[in-house]
Amino acid sequence: MKLRFWGTRGSIATPGPSTNRFGGNTSCVELVTNAGQHFIFDCGTGARLLGMHMMEHAPKPIHAIILISHTHWDHIQGFPFFAPVFVSGGRITVCGPNGTSSTLLETLSGQMEYTYFPVKLGELGATIEYKELPEGANELEGVRIVTQHLNHPAATLGYRIEADGVSVMYVCDHEPYWESLWRSDAAPGVLSSILHAGDRRHADFLLHADVVIHDAQYTPAEYPAKKNWGHSTYRYATEIAAAAKVKRLILTHHDPTHDDEFLGKVESQARAIARAAGSPMQVSCAYEGYEETFEGDGSGRADHFSATGTFAGLRPRRILIADDDEDLRLLARKTLTRSWNEILEAGGGKEAMQMIQSQKLDLVVLDLLMPAPNGFEVIRWMRGDAQTCKIPVLVLTAQGDEDSIRTCFEIGATDYLVKPFTAPQLDVRVRSILERANP
Repeated sequence: MKLRFWGTRGSIATPGPSTNRFGGNTSCVELVTNAGQHFIFDCGTGARLLGMHMMEHAPKPIHAIILISHTHWDHIQGFPFFAPVFVSGGRITVCGPNGTSSTLLETLSGQMEYTYFPVKLGELGATIEYKELPEGANELEGVRIVTQHLNHPAATLGYRIEADGVSVMYVCDHEPYWESLWRSDAAPGVLSSILHAGDRRHADFLLHADVVIHDAQYTPAEYPAKKNWGHSTYRYATEIAAAAKVKRLILTHHDPTHDDEFLGKVESQARAIARAAGSPMQVSCAYEGYEETFEGDGSGRADHFSATGTFAGLRPRRILIADDDEDLRLLARKTLTRSWNEILEAGGGKEAMQMIQSQKLDLVVLDLLMPAPNGFEVIRWMRGDAQTCKIPVLVLTAQGDEDSIRTCFEIGATDYLVKPFTAPQLDVRVRSILERANP
C-alpha cells in the first residue's frame, strides 16, 4: 500500500518560502492499494496537484474514492480543481459523514454555484456517486473501511482503511474530550488510565494501527485559547497513539502560523514525548511530497468494530433535557430541535425521574447540580432499573473537576460535556451518541 501527502496544512493554504519544507496546501492524502485502488482523504487545495498527477500517471478512465472527513472549507475547497472530475468516463465516489444538515451533494454543489465558480457540479464529465457513511465497518470496492465520529464542531469522521495486511488511519479534525488525558490516580500511558470515556473510545479506534495520520494543529500552550475549535495538540496525539500501540504516527493539519522551523521543533518534541512514554512508535510531521510504501501482516485489523446500521438521526428522537436553568434548557432545545428531535424538559431530579419512567426516551441530557435528587442520584437510579438502564445519558454540567467526571463514568454516564458549550458542540455529541445507540 502506497501513501503520499499532497496537502498538510489546516484552516487556510499558506504557500511561501517559510512553508516550503512541510507544505502550504490544505489537507489531501492519497492512498493506493496493491490492486491499484485510489483512496483520497479530504480534498483541500492539495487535491489540485493530486488530480494533475493522476491525469498523467493513473490508468484511464480514472476511478477514485474520496473520503471527506467533514465539509469545512479547508477540506473540500480543492474539489472543483480536481481534474479527474471533468473527464467523461471517469467514476468518482465521494464519501462523508451522514446526518448533517446538508447532504454531500448539496454542500459540494453550493461551493460550485456560479457565484463562486464558473462550472456547476452537474456539468462535470465524470460520473459522481455520493455515499454518506454512519459509524462502523463499511466495505467499499472490496476494502474494509472503519469509521468513527471525531470530536469536532461539525459532524466529522475518522477513517481506518484495512487492505494489503496494513491498517492506515486518517484522523482529522479531532479535539480531546477532556483537557487532561490521564486520571490523576493512575499511571499515565495505558488505556485504563484515560480519564474521559470519549478519549478512551478514541484510543480504542486507533488500537494497533500500522499508520495513524492525526490532527495536531496546536501546541499545548496554544490549546487553552483555541479550546472548542476542534483540534488536537501534538502532545495529545502522541500520547494517545503511544497508549494505543500505534506503530507509526504522522502529525498533520499544521496551523497556518507554524512555519517550517516551528514544525521542525514540534516534530522533535513529539518524538521526545514518545520516547518518554517508552514507545517504539515512529513519529514525524507530515510534509507535502512524502511518499512511502507500507507492508503488513494484518495484525492491525480492528475486528472489534461491527458493520454499520441505519443512522439513528434520520427519524425524530425523544430527548429529555433535565436542568434547573431555564435559559440552558432553551439553548439546548433550540440546538437539538433543529436536528429533528422531540425535546422534553424537566426542571429538577424528581420531575426528570417521573418523565424517564413515563416516556420512551432515546437520550437524557442531565445536569448534576439541580433540585434533589441530583444528577448523580438520577444516573444511579437509571442504571439500577431494568427499564431505564440502557438509556444513554449525556451529562451537561458546570462541574469541571476530575472527581465529578470520574464518578459519572463509573456510575454509568455515556458522555460528559462541560458548560459553557457551543451549539455545534452539543449537536455533534448528541448525534454521535444516538448513532451508536441505534436501538
